[in-house]
Amino acid sequence: MLGLLAASPALAQEVTTATLDNGMEVVVIEDHRAPVAVHMVWYRTGSADEPPGVSGAAHFLEHLLFKATDDLEAGEFSRTVAENGGTDNAFTSFDYTAYFQRVAADRLPLMMAMEADRMNDLQLTDEDIATERQVILEERSTRVDSEPGALAQEQMRAALFLNSRYGTPVIGWRHEMEALDGTAVRDFYDLYYSPNNAILVVAGDVDPEEVIDMAEASYGLLPAEPGLPPRVRTTEPPQLAPRRLTYEDPRVSQPYLVRSYIAPARKAGDQARAAALTYLAEILGGSSFTSVLAEKLTFESPVALFSGAGYDGMALTEGTFSLTVAPRPGVSLEEAEAAMDDAAAAFLAEGVDAAQIDRIRTQLRASEIYARDNVDGLANRYGAALASGLTVQDVQAWLEALQAVTAEEVLAAAREVLDPRASVTLFLSAPASGEDAPTPASAGTPTPVPAEEPQP
Repeated sequence: MLGLLAASPALAQEVTTATLDNGMEVVVIEDHRAPVAVHMVWYRTGSADEPPGVSGAAHFLEHLLFKATDDLEAGEFSRTVAENGGTDNAFTSFDYTAYFQRVAADRLPLMMAMEADRMNDLQLTDEDIATERQVILEERSTRVDSEPGALAQEQMRAALFLNSRYGTPVIGWRHEMEALDGTAVRDFYDLYYSPNNAILVVAGDVDPEEVIDMAEASYGLLPAEPGLPPRVRTTEPPQLAPRRLTYEDPRVSQPYLVRSYIAPARKAGDQARAAALTYLAEILGGSSFTSVLAEKLTFESPVALFSGAGYDGMALTEGTFSLTVAPRPGVSLEEAEAAMDDAAAAFLAEGVDAAQIDRIRTQLRASEIYARDNVDGLANRYGAALASGLTVQDVQAWLEALQAVTAEEVLAAAREVLDPRASVTLFLSAPASGEDAPTPASAGTPTPVPAEEPQP
């Protein structure tokens, strides 16, 4: 057992880390306010690790991990958690897959024993494969194929990433999901579901030394995977031409446009650009009253019902930055886009309002401090960061990075990222013919397609 380390006392919670002899990382976050614990296992693998032609395999395997092992029958895992008064779930993203339980703290040894069992001894049958494949296809039908906004933004992401698996949907393309078989998921499981590719995060009313001893007694017995490949992501070529998509669907009640750009991800040891982009998103579209887009498109000119901006920097390589506008009745998408472009151009020309920087700095500080009161959120924060190439120290330094952002850094980040040549612009609307929607409208206020696919 190596690398036992306590966190900085400046944090509201105590964080202890260790590495088991088989390479599994352990992160323990103490919070003794309630006798509960969150137990999470994060695998450093997600949909971006899938070989070409088998999209959806990572998410498919997530579902299958609730089937039988050599010690548990299918469904027994979740049933045991419920019988012990807890809840459990799982989710898949581009760079990681995570499984978690929230239980009374004294049930941790049982959770670890069951999770270690399915890390190494999953028993899949052809019937399991066939049955669960229908489940994930139905999930795609419900969450994507029946949602115009989800379909449109899926197409937009595919156009944004020219060379990266980040352009392939986490849930998978339907025609490839239909062909997924036992070989694809077993190969994925055998290679990536290994202790040296996993991070154990335990948060709550626990003693770090006891948690590490429990982990040694369960996960520490599992063999490391000697053939684990390095984590490699194909990089994007220079993007030299703007791309435009028009998606029409009769179910759309509120048209809107989205402009998306590839943006730098949070980088281990140097989070300054990511922090500046976090400010940029807040300045451009973080408030319905004081943001640049709201002031220009809602109050100064009656153009938009809704406007916003977002930055997602939690990724192994590239993140994304987006601007969104939903126009008022009588305002076309073309007019809304022109007003959005004018507002962005004015911001770049005029620079950053120092008072707004100070206001956002205070808001972000408060948000970061309040986030420490949520034990589930803390476990997720550390797990997602570590599985995306960051460190415990990066998580602890994030608040400091946010507080150090200057107006000059925000403007430099804006000029770097808001490059029209490296953008995709999506128009989503109902057809001009005005056909009646076959189902209730499912694209109202624009909402980003979730990167994660929770277990139903």
